[in-house]
Amino acid sequence: MRFFVSPMPKNYFSFIDPAKSPIFYGYVILVIGTIGIYFSIPGQTIGVSVFTDPVKDALGLSRNQFSNAYMIGTICSSLVIGRAGVWFDRYGARYVAFFAALTLSGALMLCSWSVQMSEFMKHLLKLDTWLVPFVLMALLFFVLRFSGQGVLTMASRNLIMIWFDKNRGKVNAISSVAISFGFSSSPLWVNALIEGYSWQITWQILAAALLIFGILILIFYKNRPEEHGLLPDGEPKKTESDPGHVPLAKQYTAKEAQRTRAFWMYALILAFNSFFITGLTFHVVSVFASEGFPKDDAISIFLPASVVAVTVSLIFNFLSDYLHLKLYLYLMILGGIMASVGFLFLSSAVGIPLLIGGFGILGGFFAVLNAIVWPRFYGRTHLGAITGKVMSFLILASALAPSIFSLCFSTFDTYRPLGYLGLAFLLFLALASVKANNPQ
Repeated sequence: MRFFVSPMPKNYFSFIDPAKSPIFYGYVILVIGTIGIYFSIPGQTIGVSVFTDPVKDALGLSRNQFSNAYMIGTICSSLVIGRAGVWFDRYGARYVAFFAALTLSGALMLCSWSVQMSEFMKHLLKLDTWLVPFVLMALLFFVLRFSGQGVLTMASRNLIMIWFDKNRGKVNAISSVAISFGFSSSPLWVNALIEGYSWQITWQILAAALLIFGILILIFYKNRPEEHGLLPDGEPKKTESDPGHVPLAKQYTAKEAQRTRAFWMYALILAFNSFFITGLTFHVVSVFASEGFPKDDAISIFLPASVVAVTVSLIFNFLSDYLHLKLYLYLMILGGIMASVGFLFLSSAVGIPLLIGGFGILGGFFAVLNAIVWPRFYGRTHLGAITGKVMSFLILASALAPSIFSLCFSTFDTYRPLGYLGLAFLLFLALASVKANNPQ
């Protein structure tokens, strides 16, 4: 593949001109953007959870204290992630993703020095209390979650969606499947690094990798095809006089999008997915134990649920270029109902199959709708601000879920009230979504 120097003023420090690429450059964006989402793993729950035991022990924190520090950092990140969406629209994916990668890299380095920093602060303040490492980790988790789960993920996913229109569902299918397998395998190799080197060195290795990837972002990330004389999907340019010219869709601002019913219905079902899956994953052993199941049965639900999720994501991503997304909304609600019923009747013969099926359907449609609905419904111009707002809901829901699940069990000695609460919420969504049509 041959590339040439780009003269575009919006792409300083770049040596690649997408217009000169022998293939449509959107496919390069698909690969590098998917890798970008994969590099957000150190800031995702699945990437942090592997470090929980060794880090909390080294800092002298209990599991509850460590979890609460994580929750506070995550909630705080949800309150400011919307600002990152505005940066995305103003400065583009390239610079936003670059600085997110640098920030995440720096945060990981600081995490690797957290014990030394905690001891230094204790000595400086002349305090020997768990509050010092607790506050320190809450601050570090805020930066990790904001830059990793929030900004780098949002910028990379939106970048892929901006470079495609008619084929958006197909490329999202490829990206979603690759990310699913990548995320599911990440605890294995992260744990291997921790056991082989130490948790401190592992965080430093990840920090160095993100620093290198930041350079690749500057080289390969390109904000919009139009900046390089291209159109989404590699379509040939059409003039206003061309009878094949299609008028541009209305480009909604974030405030205009929030005035539509569709925005809230899709955002709420995605937030429900984040809440339910995070809460169940966090307490899965306890949930199953409360219904008389051993630990092995609890953990065994994830593999078949992942198979269902990947299958649903692959099929319905491809079909999304041809079907109405409202059908997807109702199928996702149906998946939530299945999961909630399975959760309620876990000890019955149909409980676990319903939970696995619903769990997988929720995850599969989440991968479709979270990427495709926003550019299709509201255009690409203000995509960052719109998805930033949605991302704040998702992060907040995932932050609150473990504590609410725990509170439910400590109060009622069972998790079942959450199943009834979920069914009531989903019934409301089903009724309210009748008029949640595409505003275009």
